[in-house]
Amino acid sequence: MMTDRIAERLKELKDGSYKSRRTDRFVDVTELVAGRSDMMKNALTFQATLENEFPYVLEGDRIGFMRFQKKSATWKDENGNWVFQPTPGNNTPDYPTMLNNGMDVLRDTVAQKLAACREEQREYYEAALLTLDAALAFADRARESAKAAGAMELYDSLCRVPHGKAESLQDACVFMKFMIFTLRLNNNSHLTLGRFDKYMRPFYQMDLAKGKTREELLELIEEFFLSLNFDTDLYAGVQVGDNGQSLVLGGCDVNGNDSFDDFSRLCMEASLELNLIDPKINLRVNKNTSDELLEFATHMTKQGMGFPQYSNDDIVIPGLIGLGYPPEDAADYVVAACWEFIIPGKGMEIPNIAEMNYPKVIERVTARDLTGCDTFEELMDKVREEIRRECDWLMTCSRIQPVTPSPYLSVFVQGCIESGKDVSEGGAIYNNFGLHGAGIATAADALAAIREVIYQNKEIDKETLLDALAKDFEGYNELRNRLLSCPKMGNNEDCVDLIACDLMETYSSYLNGKPNKLGGIFRAGTGSAHMYIYCAEEVGATADGRKAKEPYGSSFSPSLHCRLEGPLSCIQSFTKFDLTKIINGGPLTMEIHDTTFRNEDGIKKVAQLVKAFLMLGGHQLQLNSVNRDRLLDAQAHPENYKNLIVRVWGWSGYFTELDKPFQEHIIRRTEYMI
Repeated sequence: MMTDRIAERLKELKDGSYKSRRTDRFVDVTELVAGRSDMMKNALTFQATLENEFPYVLEGDRIGFMRFQKKSATWKDENGNWVFQPTPGNNTPDYPTMLNNGMDVLRDTVAQKLAACREEQREYYEAALLTLDAALAFADRARESAKAAGAMELYDSLCRVPHGKAESLQDACVFMKFMIFTLRLNNNSHLTLGRFDKYMRPFYQMDLAKGKTREELLELIEEFFLSLNFDTDLYAGVQVGDNGQSLVLGGCDVNGNDSFDDFSRLCMEASLELNLIDPKINLRVNKNTSDELLEFATHMTKQGMGFPQYSNDDIVIPGLIGLGYPPEDAADYVVAACWEFIIPGKGMEIPNIAEMNYPKVIERVTARDLTGCDTFEELMDKVREEIRRECDWLMTCSRIQPVTPSPYLSVFVQGCIESGKDVSEGGAIYNNFGLHGAGIATAADALAAIREVIYQNKEIDKETLLDALAKDFEGYNELRNRLLSCPKMGNNEDCVDLIACDLMETYSSYLNGKPNKLGGIFRAGTGSAHMYIYCAEEVGATADGRKAKEPYGSSFSPSLHCRLEGPLSCIQSFTKFDLTKIINGGPLTMEIHDTTFRNEDGIKKVAQLVKAFLMLGGHQLQLNSVNRDRLLDAQAHPENYKNLIVRVWGWSGYFTELDKPFQEHIIRRTEYMI
C-alpha cells in the first residue's frame, strides 16, 4: 500500500508544479572560457553552472537536488552561436567507491597527484580539482538550503555526504542523487545507476540492524526512485524518457553465485508500486533462475512498464571474457543506457558509436553484383566482402569522431586519476567502442527470397527483380506478394535463420578485437536503438518485399511484415547463432497481447517463455504487454492516456509523448498470444 508521503510526492511529479521555479536565463561564460583548451572550457563551464544554480528544496523532501536552470552555462563561438558542449555518457560512474569513502578523500587524492604530476598531466588534474571544488561548494549551499526549508532529514544527510561516506540508506540515496544531479549539469548524458542492489545493499542491511523496518526502507527507495523522474524533461535524448536512467538487479559473481535477494526484490516492488518510466529495471538471470522470480518479474511486464529487460549471465559473461575482459570484471557487468554491456566504474566505453546497416549492405551488393553471380554462394561471398568493407569504413569514421573532455566525469572512472588522463584521452581502464547491428532480419529475409525465387526456383530473372526494387515495386504487386511469402526470420526455418547467422559471423569475427583510437577495441552487437527507423530511411525497396524507407524490426527482432508462427518459434530463430560472439548487446524484443496476463496461468506461461529463451542461449530479452486497439485509441485521444507506458527500444516512455513514427512502429509490431 502506497504511503501518504509517496502519494504526495507522486502528485507533485504528475502535476509538474515544481517546474514553475525554473529559469530560462543563460549563464554566459564566453569571456571566461575565451582562449582556453576544451578541457578547461568544460571545467570552467561546470563551475559557472553550479555557481548560478539555486539549490531549492521541496517541503519535506528527503532526497533533494532539483533543477533551477533549464540549461547549463554556455558560451558563444566565433560566429556568435551559443555552444552547448555535449560530454561523454552511456557509462556507469564508480558509485560504490564514492559511497564508501566520500568525495573529500577523492579531492585529496587529486590534490596530491597535482602536486607531484608531470607537466603533461597538470591540466587534467587542475581541471579535475576545479570541478570537485565546485561540486562540493554546491553541496554546502544545498545543505544550508535544506536547513532553511526545514528539511532536517536531508540536512542531516548533507552534514555527512558527499564530503564523507554514507552511513545509512538515506545518506546513500542523497549521495547518489547529488552525483546524478551534478553529472547531468555537466552535460553527461545517459548515465546509468549500475548494479544498484549490489552497492546499496550494505546500507539497507545496516539500517535493518539499527531497527528500521522493511516498510520504512521501501518508502525511502520509492522516494529515491521518484526523485529520478523529476527534471527528466531536461535530459538529453532522442525522446523524453530516453535518458539512460536504468539499473541492474541480481547477477552471478565470478563463482556463479546469484546475488538476487530481498533488497533486490524490494527495488522491484518499489518500481511496481510507482509505475513510472524511471529507473528502468534490468534483471540479470541465468538458466538456474527460479520460476518464482521469473513470475514475479512477469508481473512487472503485465503492468505495461516495458521492463524488466532480461540479460542472460550464461551468455554475457563468457562473451565478455572472450573479448578480453578479466572474469571478475565480466561477472560485474551492467548495461549502458539501453542494453549495451559495460563494466561499471572502469570504462569510458562508447557502446553505440556506429551501426552496421545490414540491409544497406545487401542493397549495394544486390544492385552491383547480382547479375554477375551465377550461384547464390557467389552472391554470399560478395555480401561477406561488403560487410568487411563496411566494418573498415565504420571503424575509420569512428576514429575521426572527437570525444569531448569531461574532467568531472573522469574522477568517477577508475584509471583516470591514476594515469592523469581524462576519459577523452583513454584514461579509463576500458575504452572499447561498440557497433550496433540494424536490420538483421530484413537482410536475411531479402537474401533468402533471392535464393528461392532466382537461384532455386528460377521464377524470375535478375533484371526483373532489380527493376522492381528500383521502382519500389510500382507495377510489381504480384512479385512483391511472392517475395513477402518467402521464408522469414522468426519462424524457426533454417533456410533463412542460417543466413542471418552467416551475416553475424562475418560481421563479428571481422570487427571484434580491432583496435580503436583510445587504446581499446571494437565490439559487434545486435542492437539498433532508433536506427530501426533512421537506417531504414537510407535504404530502398528490399527483396523480402519491404518497400523503400519502411522501418526494420526493433534491434534483434523479426521484420514488421513477417507473419509469425508463435513466440517460441521466434525465440528459436534468434538463438541459433552463438551470441557470445556478438556481445555488445541488443535484445530480442517481443510484444505480448495484454490478455495473456489476465490470470496466473498466463503469467506462468510468459515466465516459462523467458526460461526457454535462457535455456536456448539467448543473450537479452525484452517483453512488452501491449494492446493495439488501446494504442490506436491513445493516438486518437491522447488526453485520456497520459500515463500509458510503452517500451520504445532500450527504454520506456509515455506513448502519447512519442513522435508519430515511433508510435506507428510500436503499433505495427507483432502481438503474440500465449
